[in-house]
Amino acid sequence: NEKFCSRSRKAKILTTGIYGYVGAQCDVPLHLSLTQRLGKRAIYGWTLNNKYIDEGEIKMKVKKIDHIGIAVKSSDPVLKFYEDALGIKSAGSETVEEQKAKTVFLPVGDSEVELVESTSPDGAIAKFIEKRGEGMQHICFRVENIEEALKELKEKGIRLIDEKPRKGAGGAKIAFLHPKSTYGVLIELSER
Repeated sequence: NEKFCSRSRKAKILTTGIYGYVGAQCDVPLHLSLTQRLGKRAIYGWTLNNKYIDEGEIKMKVKKIDHIGIAVKSSDPVLKFYEDALGIKSAGSETVEEQKAKTVFLPVGDSEVELVESTSPDGAIAKFIEKRGEGMQHICFRVENIEEALKELKEKGIRLIDEKPRKGAGGAKIAFLHPKSTYGVLIELSER
């Protein structure tokens, strides 16, 4: 199912959905060894849902990894582990009623670990734990402008759980991207 480089300067591997620009017509398949065969003439962008995204078109500014969310049944024993075994102290906890969750943030350098405990049996965290067990639930990227980021991602065909930001812990504006569009990882965007 591979297509080869063409005069149109755009080539596509149908099996992976990856596009690449090539600097000249070629007779080799566009795959990982293409850069070895073409050297600096191969410049790659990426696609999602068969829509080409040129890296120059990315306007969204990701500032940093804001936090890593860990789903827990009860934050108390997990917090004890982080504090006593790893020496990471809590910055406090907060209940976010609209998400049916209690969060505990543990600052680590310029980022944080977020322990997320469900406050209701029908909450998203309780459902996650029931299906997958306790553990890493999401990764959060802090962005410069969450509204613009969501608009750009939607235009690129990325499936959004939240089309508009909602209130998260600490007064942050947050939104989630669907794992089916992010290679199985639940991604949260945050603006503070």
